[in-house]
Amino acid sequence: MAEDRVLDGLQDRSILIADDDMPFRNRLARAMEGRGFAVATAESVPLALAHVKKAPPAFAVIDLRLGEGNGIDVVDALHRERPDARAIILTGYGNIATAVAAVKFGAVDYLSKPADADDVIRALLARPGSKPTPPDNPMSADRVRWEHIQRVYELCGQNVSETARRLNMHRRTLQRILAKRSPK
Repeated sequence: MAEDRVLDGLQDRSILIADDDMPFRNRLARAMEGRGFAVATAESVPLALAHVKKAPPAFAVIDLRLGEGNGIDVVDALHRERPDARAIILTGYGNIATAVAAVKFGAVDYLSKPADADDVIRALLARPGSKPTPPDNPMSADRVRWEHIQRVYELCGQNVSETARRLNMHRRTLQRILAKRSPK
């Protein structure tokens, strides 16, 4: 694998994984340690910012919605402390505006959850300007629609009527969608 050759040549293998989802954070941390990275973790924006200030890592995997804060703030701070650092944003609520903002503040890529360690390494080590490979298991169209509805619902303060108005759909239709489990 090409990533293995690149990993062998890395001098600094420090990585910060900042995510408020403890099982995901721990699973990704173990996977990255198994691939030779020196892993530090944080579950909130203040803890991640403190780690960046104390010892800016060479790599970072940051959740967009990090507790009550915004992961883009961590990417921005990392980029100021260590301009050569490579960070990616992970999120379950992706949209184009936040992807553009993440890249403007120094992220090299933007991945949807759940992302596995191989996807993360591929994104972190990709050459600038190279096209990413298509995902092995992309989200279905139903899942993308469901994620979008959930995101708008959250942004509207979980107000069904306001969400339905903004999505231009009937309130009862939205209620039925919200009552169902997420599609695969």
